[in-house]
Amino acid sequence: MQYRKVGRSGLKISAAALGTGFFGSHTGEADANKIMDIAFEKGINLFDTANSYAGGRSEEIVGKFIKNKRAQIVLATKVGQKQGKGPNDNGLSREHILQGVEASLKRLDTNYIDIYYAHVPDYTTPLEETLRAFDDLVKQGKVRYIACANFLVWQLMKAQHISDKYDLPRFDIIQIPYNLLTRDIEPELIPCCAGEGTGVTAYNPLAGGLLTGKHSPDKPPAPNTRFSLEGIGPRDQERYWSAANFTGVEHLKKIADAHGCSMAQFSVAWVLNNPVITSVILGVSSARQLEENMGAVDIKLTAEEMKACDVVWDELRPPRIFYGR
Repeated sequence: MQYRKVGRSGLKISAAALGTGFFGSHTGEADANKIMDIAFEKGINLFDTANSYAGGRSEEIVGKFIKNKRAQIVLATKVGQKQGKGPNDNGLSREHILQGVEASLKRLDTNYIDIYYAHVPDYTTPLEETLRAFDDLVKQGKVRYIACANFLVWQLMKAQHISDKYDLPRFDIIQIPYNLLTRDIEPELIPCCAGEGTGVTAYNPLAGGLLTGKHSPDKPPAPNTRFSLEGIGPRDQERYWSAANFTGVEHLKKIADAHGCSMAQFSVAWVLNNPVITSVILGVSSARQLEENMGAVDIKLTAEEMKACDVVWDELRPPRIFYGR
């Protein structure tokens, strides 16, 4: 396993991280434990969960597993998604963050969180309020590093400016969707993070499973795949299930076949071949998927292969004038 430094910090995390979004909902505790066993044995030290996954059940399952391995695990969880029907049961206000961290610590059965994410932007709460709440958690020892997910570039930079101005903790890492069919972060966010020393964790590296090459545009999604699951399925179909993306997959599969690896491994390897990416989230529902995807960690793509992938992206999103050119 490769380990990469988180932004400007001294923390090191595995290039492949374990995503636990299915734990407690579509993946039962017994299967989740098998997955975590393999991940731990293979050197994955970053376990990524959230208080919104399976209504908190994911945190409970992860917490039980890492109980006797706590010092060897970099535990990441998140706050910000809706937790109830009350007006303060979502967002990044001080009220919701302080409530959220205590509930997460209880479910995880631990006294600290290594990486605590602001899960989504909150357009109703000043960023200074959010960062001061995180600062209190760091000073109290409940959180060691703070992070954000799904933020736009201007939101990330505004947050970093506030942190610098008031001597508050900075977001050390951002979690964002990134894959061969979703490369919109490249013009601004990637160079921004490279310049500012902010780590990047990528989720959805397989575009909801479309980049496994196992789906067909002429058939409905197969049962027990992300595209067919209740709740998740419609969302991921809206994100990725399109004629243009299927055409892109056809071209990309030829590149993967020529390299001699599976489409899934090639897709994950492509993400990790970007030097700005700190870690890729492997959100799996079976041990078999995890073992296959982990084979991507040591795959190095050639300049010609990377260029061929660029050509596919240019076909999906033809080059045009861009204000940041």
